[in-house]
Order: sequence, then structure tokens, then C-alpha cells
Amino acid sequence: MKKLILSTLLLGCTMASIAQNPLLERRFGTPYEIPPFEKLTIDNYREGMLKGLEQQKTEIQAIIDSKEEPTFQNVIVALDQCGELLSKTRGVWGTLNSSNSNAEFQALSKEMNPLTSAHSDWINMNPDLFKKVKYVYDNQAKYNLNKEQKKLLEGTYKRFVNSGAMLNDEQKARMKEINQEMSRLSLQFSNNLMHDTNNTYVIADSRTELAGLPESNIEQAAALAKKIGKEGKYAFNMQRPSCNPVLQYCSNRELRKKVYLMYNDRCNHNDEYDNKEIAKRIMELRVEKANIMGFKNYASMQLENRMAKNEDNVYDLLNQLWDPAVEKAKEEIADIKAEMKKDGIKGEPQRWDYMYYQSKAKEAKFAYDEEKISEYLEINNVQQGIFYVANKLYGLNFKERTQDYPVYEPTAKSWDVIDKNGNVIAIFYSDYFPRDGKGAGAWCGGFRGQSYDGAQRVQPIVTNVCNMSLPSGSKPALQTPDNVETMFHEFGHALHSFFRNVNYNGSSRTEQDFVELPSQINEHWAFEPEVLKVYAKHYKTGETIPQELIDKIDAVGKYGQGFATVEYLAASLVDMDLHSLTNVDKKMNVMDFQDKVLKARGIPSQILPRYSVTNFSHIMGGYSAGYYSYIWSEVLDCDAFQAFKETGDIFNQEVAQRFKETCLVPGSINTGMEMYKAFRGREPKIDGLLENRGLTPKAKPVQTKDVEKKK
Repeated sequence: MKKLILSTLLLGCTMASIAQNPLLERRFGTPYEIPPFEKLTIDNYREGMLKGLEQQKTEIQAIIDSKEEPTFQNVIVALDQCGELLSKTRGVWGTLNSSNSNAEFQALSKEMNPLTSAHSDWINMNPDLFKKVKYVYDNQAKYNLNKEQKKLLEGTYKRFVNSGAMLNDEQKARMKEINQEMSRLSLQFSNNLMHDTNNTYVIADSRTELAGLPESNIEQAAALAKKIGKEGKYAFNMQRPSCNPVLQYCSNRELRKKVYLMYNDRCNHNDEYDNKEIAKRIMELRVEKANIMGFKNYASMQLENRMAKNEDNVYDLLNQLWDPAVEKAKEEIADIKAEMKKDGIKGEPQRWDYMYYQSKAKEAKFAYDEEKISEYLEINNVQQGIFYVANKLYGLNFKERTQDYPVYEPTAKSWDVIDKNGNVIAIFYSDYFPRDGKGAGAWCGGFRGQSYDGAQRVQPIVTNVCNMSLPSGSKPALQTPDNVETMFHEFGHALHSFFRNVNYNGSSRTEQDFVELPSQINEHWAFEPEVLKVYAKHYKTGETIPQELIDKIDAVGKYGQGFATVEYLAASLVDMDLHSLTNVDKKMNVMDFQDKVLKARGIPSQILPRYSVTNFSHIMGGYSAGYYSYIWSEVLDCDAFQAFKETGDIFNQEVAQRFKETCLVPGSINTGMEMYKAFRGREPKIDGLLENRGLTPKAKPVQTKDVEKKK
């Protein structure tokens, strides 16, 4: 039936349209084979996908039908290299669908997801194909494989096993049904969240309601109101650059409350965009899938191939940080109460008071004015600061090519990434501003990964997609320190993509709880005085940020970490608690579940998790039972940055080269622990994380050696 549907859809693609489709050409004919975005239509993407599915199926059938003895080359490498058209099309379409989506893209996703899900199941549960993979795996000793080849073979074999290749026919049939339903539900969850983030608004009728809000944010709110047909009013959507300034600066408590509740309750309004039942159903399906695969719960299945290995090791880390983080948050709440008292407000602080009065407390304690500091953080200067660090550490240079490279979005910029030998090793697109059709948050993606075409290395095309503060009126795009940290973070992921140098597609992806190390270590340079003096220039005068403000940034660096750590840990614990369930109550309300498990842990009433279940896109996608990865990687990144600090030179070339070669280049050829130990010469210690966050543990920290033994 699936083949009939696919063939019918293909018949709808006329020969003329196929001939004109750039995706179906072997080469784009553009610089570095950058996709010709302006020439691609929705029909081109559909044709590319359908044709790609057919081509890959033909390629795989050829592997199955071959009469030659199965070998590493004719089975494992052939599998790794097949599906070129499908990968090319999905690389472009998928990246644009998350950053530049529209009704056509979403409709195409809805059309294609069932087909691609069924296609993946056909490959991964194919008994004839698995028989050949298993033959090579069982006889690998005779192929004289190097380490990368052994890891590719092991990864390929595990992928088949973990996808259900060893299940019986009845189990495979049910697994395919589960995968189809999960694919549909995940897409619906994502589309609902994009709607509620971009198209739900809090409206202020008059300027008097906006007391304390910076003028630039008032201008943006007026422009948004005009755009949605409410000229003369002020509108705030649920993108962070729109709603966060209200929570941080606006003295109107009622407006803060409306914005806070609207943001945290995205997709929790009992309407057509509500995600509660979708999230519950996904959890039900994940438990069933794990049980079919022989695991007690979904977390066990997911963690088996990560650094953490099991739930106990994840909970050990999260739990040992929870109590000191809560205690630190309570200290901050006391400061907030003191600031509220100055305003004549009695009673306990509410959740919508936290950011506003924490800013007041910072100002009182440190004479810290974030708006004033932001005047030195213009986005183009920050970008140059990021490039400066990459140059000092790794010898990279960046040449802007926005005028001569294909453009997928007018506000995005493109750059050649040039190594110290003058070679272009990657193309980089920076896409920083919010817009309709862009998902919430920030991420690093790409239109193409690093690969080899024969002996020629193919440069990756990497994107940093964020939702940063926009220019407004006479002011350019001035950023908060948090935004600057995010830009450095995502560029750390980009560096990982620039330097990765593997021979096989399957060697690219590292363990999920290692992958945040390259991004998070890059954050450490953002506010180093030497770096600030390079990029932090006043947007009017060009004056370098004065030492007085640098000292204040440093002084407040650990302040507010109680709140930040608790909201992060809360989200991580909810993620783990959901995915550690062995069954899901049919009557379960995921938001009630969230409230119950956090209340039992003693979360302060003023703090919600960073994401509520109905808008927690991480755990409905690639970070299921994996949101802990950020804090796990923070143990690594804080300890790794100490390797630079210990030399007295944050740009120590020997250390930087060692980090690049051991942690950025190898992809998944080595395990995360192998890479880290090759860099540091030992297991990571938790001390750096505790110092970085200003937390004092109440229990003896878990040592990584213990984790290794539990493996």
C-alpha cells in the first residue's frame, strides 16, 4: 500500500517539473554547492523527497539482492552512502521548516512524515538486510578494520537492533504502528508550539501600562500591534525577545502576570492547540516501545548508548545539585522580598515577580544596570567577538559573503570559514532575529554536514539560528548578557561542525550528553575581560566597555544561579520522571504530574521549570530522557576550561589544539569519555561546575570513576 501511495504521488510530478528541479541535479552549480534557495519551490521539495525515497529503496534493495559475500564495503559502507538525494533534500527542507516555516511547509511535513517513518521502518526492520549486516558484524575480525570502521559497523548493527530488527513479525508490525503515530503526534506538538509562540499575544491598551519598559521594547510592541491589526495598542508575543523585557523591566505587576502565565502555559489552554493529550499519548507510546524492545522504561532504552548509561547516574548528578540550588534560590527570594517591601508590596513573591525584582536586587547589591551594559553589546560587535575567540584559539578567519552567496532569509548573513592555511573549511550562516515561522529558542543546524566526495573533503554548511533582540527606532540590535552567552554557545556547536573530519556519515554524531561540551565551553570566553575589550563597544560612541562595568559583570556572574539552576533541574527531573514511568495512567494530566513531582521535591513556589511539559519541545524531539545533558556536559566544560586557566593563558595554543584534535575532530569515532580523557588526561571533576554556579554541595560529589564502574 505504501509503495502504491508513493508511486501515485510520483506520477503527480510531471517530467517537465522534475527536469527543472535543482534538487534532482547532481550539482547545484553554486559556490561550494550551497542550495539555490531562491529557485526552490514547495513542489521541488516534494519531488526531491519522493524521488529520494524511491532511489534509496532501490539502492538498499540492490544491497539485499547482491549475490556477493557480504563485506564491510558492500554492505556497511554501501548503507552509509546510500540515500544521497533524500539526505540532500531533507537537509535543506528540514532546516528551513524550523527557521522559515509557513503553511506550505507544514502541510508538506504532514504529508511526508508518514512516508519517511514507514521508509525508515522498512530499512531498519528489514530481515534480509539485517541478515547481511549481522553477517559482517559477526565476521568483522577478517576485514582488518580501523577504529572508525569498527565504530561504524558497531553503530550500524546497534541501530538495527535498537530499531527492532530482532523482533518477531507481530512485534515489528506493532512497532511500525507506534512509529507512525509518534511521528504524527510529534509534528502536531511542534506545530502547536510554533503557533502559540508566534501567534498568541498579550495586549496593552496604553503606554501607561508599560512603565519601566525600555523605549526600544515599547517601539517593538507598538509595531507588533500594528502588524496584527491593533494599531495604537501594544502587543507582546511569546518569543523571548518580546516577552522577557516585560518580565524583567515592567513595573506593571498585572501585565507581568499576564505575560508570564501566557508564556508558561503555551499549548495548555484546552483549545485546538493544546498539547496535554498529545504529550500523554507520546509517553504511552514510548513506554510500550521500550517494553517491546525489552526495557523497563523509555529512559533505560535511551540512556544505554549515552555517557550516563542508566537512570541512576543521571539522578545522582541532578539530585546532588538540587538541594544546594534550592537553598541558593531561597536566599535570592529573601532579596526579592526586600525589594518588594521597598515598593510597598506585602506577601510572598509570585512567579511573575522573580525576574523583575531579581533585576532590582542586582541593581541594589551591585549597582548593576543590564540595560546600560546592553548598550555595549550590539549584535554585530558580539559576532566579531565570537570570531575573535575562534581566531585566537584555532586560527580561523571569517569572510562575509552575504552579497554573493544564495540567501534563504534576508536578515541572515553568510561567511566563509577559513583555516590558518587559507583553506575554506566550512560555510557559516548566522540567522539571529525572530520572525513568524521560526521556532522558539536557539539552535545550531545546517544544510549539509561534513563528508568526503572521493578524496575531496566536502565543506559543511552550518547555521546558527536564534531569536535575539531586534533593532528598534534609532537603536541597533542591543543584546542582553544572556543573549550574548547564547550566541557563544551556539557558535561552539558550529565549531564542532566546522572541524569534524570523518570518513563516513555514520561517524558524525557523538553521544548526546557529550555534544553540549563544545558549545558550553565556548561560553566561558564570552565575558573574559580580554575578550570584552575587543567586542564590547558602545553603540553610539564606540567607547570600549569600561573596567567598572566588566567588574560588575563578573560580580553578578554567580548571582541568580539559584533560580537558573532550579528551573533547569526542575525541567530535567520532570523529563526523567516522565520517561522513567513503567506505565502511564490513562487519566494522567501531564501538567498535574509535573506539579506533583516538583512539589514532592520541595521546589520553591516562585519557580516553574524552564519549560512546562506542553511546550517542552526538547523532550518531544531529540532530547527525550536527555535534557540532563546540559548539566552533565557542564561538568565537562567547566573542568575543561580549567585546563586553559591553569596555564595562565585562556588562549593557550597547545591546550586549544589538543581540545580541537581530541574533542572536535573525531565525531563518534571515540566515545565521549575517551575523548575527554584524551584531552584532560583524567576523568572530569564536578568542582568547576559548583564553583561556576556558586553552589555548595551538601553531599559528597559523585566521581566519574563511580560512573565508569557502573557502566
